[in-house]
Amino acid sequence: MSAKAVVTATIRGIQVPPMAIGTWSWGDTSTWGYKPEDNAGIKEAWEACNRVGLTFYDSAEGYGWGESERMIGRLLKDTDPEIRKKIYIATKYLPWPNHKNFFLWSPGVISACTKSRDRLGVEMIDLYQVHIPLSIHSFESIARELAQCVKMGLCRNVGVSNYSLQEVIRMSDALEKEGVSLASNQVEFSLLHQLPDTKGMLSELKKRDIAMLAYSPLAMGRLTGKYGPENPLPKGRAFGAGQTWEQLEPLFTEMKDLATKYSVSVSAIALNWVIRKGAIPLGGARNARQAEQNALAATFSLTDEEVASLASKGTEGK
Repeated sequence: MSAKAVVTATIRGIQVPPMAIGTWSWGDTSTWGYKPEDNAGIKEAWEACNRVGLTFYDSAEGYGWGESERMIGRLLKDTDPEIRKKIYIATKYLPWPNHKNFFLWSPGVISACTKSRDRLGVEMIDLYQVHIPLSIHSFESIARELAQCVKMGLCRNVGVSNYSLQEVIRMSDALEKEGVSLASNQVEFSLLHQLPDTKGMLSELKKRDIAMLAYSPLAMGRLTGKYGPENPLPKGRAFGAGQTWEQLEPLFTEMKDLATKYSVSVSAIALNWVIRKGAIPLGGARNARQAEQNALAATFSLTDEEVASLASKGTEGK
């Protein structure tokens, strides 16, 4: 059974594009090898994303230690006001270490949110997330400050990232006591890391109206069709690892066949699979071509049978 192409998704009733642009590589030198000369390509990617309707951007204070946020802020200044109205910005608070809260009396969420907002140059962050569940502070204390960020108008919605289902429920319950609903959980999810689906997280989040944002939907390049035995991945790209290229050949063969069928890139097949599972993929884009290729993922829809077949040839992950 085929489904229509998805043109929007929702986060707590707010319509957003069905796919977000992850900006980890914008300003990050350690993993992605960012260099100042990349700025021209990133500007082209920004313009291309906005042109094709991919106006959902996900950043973090930890991406290039704030450089990703600053870069988005600079790009926003040069963006047409009418396009700016359509742009949805998400970013993340890194709970530890907190260099702005030396004595650790509080989680420091409000201060961090304020600084992210200022780096982004926006009046209000659309979605403010806790980057990881590791903190010396309780869920309740973090929830109180997240709720304050909403009540103070620093952000519109709050979410979490890398939380297990049990941790999501704890944070959701703590936020509800403060009068705020949890909007999202951002986790690794791809054809090479299907655990959020196979272990029940995805279905439970849907029941609770909590959006699942899927980072590394292309397994750090493994699902782009660009890399293989003769063209290995750059070092340090761990997400989606665990299988040899030979073991994954049946999956890649089917992805290439489907890419031909739908006249899209192999990357678009991997991204559409995530969309069809009911999550919002975060596809990276460092140039206009990548942005345009990613956008094709929302122009078609894999059939139920194709979604299931690809899943059977992928891996559960760890």
